Amino acid sequence: MTEDDKLVDEILTLGAQLIAARSSIERRFVGQHDVVEQVLAAILSGGHALLVGQPGLGKTMLVDTLATVLGLQDARIQFTPDLMPADILGSEVLDQSPDGRRAFRFVEGPVFTQLLMADEINRASPRTQSALLQAMQEGQVTVGGTHRPLGRPFHVLATQNPIEQEGTYPLPEAQLDRFLMQVDVDYPDRDTERAILLATTGVEREDPHPVMNADGLIAAQALIRRMPVGETVVNAILDLVRALRPGPEGAPWVAETLSWGPGPRAAQALMLVTRARAVLNGRFAPTLEDVDAMAAPVLRHRMALSFGARARGETVDDIIARIRDSQLRKAA
Repeated sequence: MTEDDKLVDEILTLGAQLIAARSSIERRFVGQHDVVEQVLAAILSGGHALLVGQPGLGKTMLVDTLATVLGLQDARIQFTPDLMPADILGSEVLDQSPDGRRAFRFVEGPVFTQLLMADEINRASPRTQSALLQAMQEGQVTVGGTHRPLGRPFHVLATQNPIEQEGTYPLPEAQLDRFLMQVDVDYPDRDTERAILLATTGVEREDPHPVMNADGLIAAQALIRRMPVGETVVNAILDLVRALRPGPEGAPWVAETLSWGPGPRAAQALMLVTRARAVLNGRFAPTLEDVDAMAAPVLRHRMALSFGARARGETVDDIIARIRDSQLRKAA
């Protein structure tokens, strides 16, 4: 059997696992097909996701369900204005033994897990938010001068309420860029909300069941990186990201509309999640359709509108859609 044949077999096996995982998640998290796909793509790509939506849309339940289905140890932190970095990372305490000797002992914080839910992350101060920077980038934290590895794999799924901004601290751009994707969770349509009512207010409730485990997820993440990507898709990703930067390669109106655009990390993220989406949809390599579907979640939090664009009522998603449609038509 050739290496290509082995790769195909591994992708087929992973695809079957992901169908089962997705089915288990969507029996409990009803009707949000795109949200489930995007969050699974972020985790399969080895990244973190920021879930933005109004309260009551099931963001917390989704994270809890994912932990069960993927077989990951999970922890939750409720971010509040008085939360301190030590409440996330842990701290050293002074112990005294029966013979009178004293020594420091490190007490791990909730960040020492595999799937961390950071609930309402923008309610904590910038100092506390920054406690997650090293964890999200390196999978380890430094406390008391000692580097301490986190769980493997390690993922952060953070939630944010886009409406209530009083008493919140906007995430700095450096931390936003650590999130592979920003997943917008919107209100369900009428038929979906009806299904939610029937599924969640009766005596019997659908309980998720484990489909993968941590080792299996790590292997899946390595497999995603081995998937081939055609030159058409690579060039489409490059053209899209570079066209959204104010500068010589962007259209003149882009410089008037955007203060800054996505960097190379955005292109890396888009390359990974298009592969993950291809596997989730039963394909062996990503297509332009995957680029089209994943462009907005990967790029929307890595750009900023100019003052004039905000005054005109334009949105980042509108700009992405305009450039995406133009670039993908040329690529096709």
